[in-house]
Amino acid sequence: MTRRIAIVGGGISGLTAAYRLRRALGDDTEIDLFDSGAHMGGLLRTADVGGRMVDVGAEAFVVRRPEALGLVRELGLEDRIVSPTARRPAVWSDDRLHPLPAPAVMGIPASAEVVAGLADAGDLARMADEADRPLSWRVGEDRSIGDLVADRFGPSVVARSVDPMLGGVYASLSRDIGVREAVPALVDQLDGGAASLTAAVDAVQAAGAGATGPVFGTLVGGYRVLVDALIASAGIVPRAGATVNSVHERADGWTVGVCDETPVDYDGVVLAVPAGVAGALLSEEHPDVGGALCDVPRASSMVVSIALEPGTPLPDHSGVLVATDAGLRAKAFTFSSQKWAHLSGDGGPVSVRASFGRYGAPVPTPAEEPEVDQRIRVQACEDLDRVCAAAGVEAPSRRILDVETYRWNGGLPVYRPGHLAAMSTVQRARPRRLVLAGSAYAGVGVPACIGQAGRAAADLIDELT
Repeated sequence: MTRRIAIVGGGISGLTAAYRLRRALGDDTEIDLFDSGAHMGGLLRTADVGGRMVDVGAEAFVVRRPEALGLVRELGLEDRIVSPTARRPAVWSDDRLHPLPAPAVMGIPASAEVVAGLADAGDLARMADEADRPLSWRVGEDRSIGDLVADRFGPSVVARSVDPMLGGVYASLSRDIGVREAVPALVDQLDGGAASLTAAVDAVQAAGAGATGPVFGTLVGGYRVLVDALIASAGIVPRAGATVNSVHERADGWTVGVCDETPVDYDGVVLAVPAGVAGALLSEEHPDVGGALCDVPRASSMVVSIALEPGTPLPDHSGVLVATDAGLRAKAFTFSSQKWAHLSGDGGPVSVRASFGRYGAPVPTPAEEPEVDQRIRVQACEDLDRVCAAAGVEAPSRRILDVETYRWNGGLPVYRPGHLAAMSTVQRARPRRLVLAGSAYAGVGVPACIGQAGRAAADLIDELT
């Protein structure tokens, strides 16, 4: 008997699930994939900006985790993997560029010396004697990273080291992110009896001391290469612009409704959409699961992709992370043509991307502010000029070829304290033959999404067979 499976969501999670299901169930299984957007890939999008193809959503993956690297190899794309150049990011604070604090764990510095010249003098003194102050930590607790670091190291360390690092990953401030959610290795040390935050950071650093090689990688040709390979290998014809507005449980499967179409019966369903979208689809028949998913806050952001004339100089860094008390409108810059060697040296444009918006401070929509995109373009170029001037570099805004904006509305879940415990409860309570994939369940990065999609596909296969 031919099985039919519906996948809702065409991002990396939905596409990976389709690929895993096809490999496991064979060509006889019908797999229909629906996405409400105009493009497959979700937060993975490659666009032509000034004549160069660049990623305008996610732009790299952690190669020290196996999920993304393994999938890329399975798909025969290993020869496209490239590592960053030797340039390092900088931190913008007090109207100048500072070295990125290192060693550190997700921006939490290992010692006061690491943030000397960046943190306030009082906070440096606080860090220096932190190991001698009693630590209040209960096994199993989950406070925010920002509250923990501010208490032990001081608020300037949060604003100028922790927030800039975490903001680029989660589009949230550290006071909105649970330490158990974002830095589980640190929590393991605290739960295990570390006497101070300094001791816990030292232990995490020591545990990873043997790791060698690059941390990040990307693909020549951009993430579009991975998206196209997944679609081809899954043997699907994904439907863009198809909004699923209902999923109803049956005794032996699900009925899925697409706007303006007759509902269709399926043996199984993968919901690979943001938590709130999945929650809205499930709330009527499964209110406990749907309600918990709808309670997950979402962060919105915008990427401004800038193409500069060939040879345009930039500060000698791979990018700039912006301290949250520094007064710039942009939260980060990536000097893409200096971070990735394949985006330079070919006579093409110099590529830069600026990031705006975070949880609690979203970029207004055009409905709220009709000229907002133009305002953000101007702010991106003004802030870039200011950073370059501080480094003694000519204003790059005089050499602009193209500037494009890309919105990611509600693109990332907020991993507030208790989030992972809540999602674990959701996974245990989900109905049969409907599985959940996406960035809300086990991490926001591309490897985490690939891993969760694989587990979801395996669970569905078990329930179908």
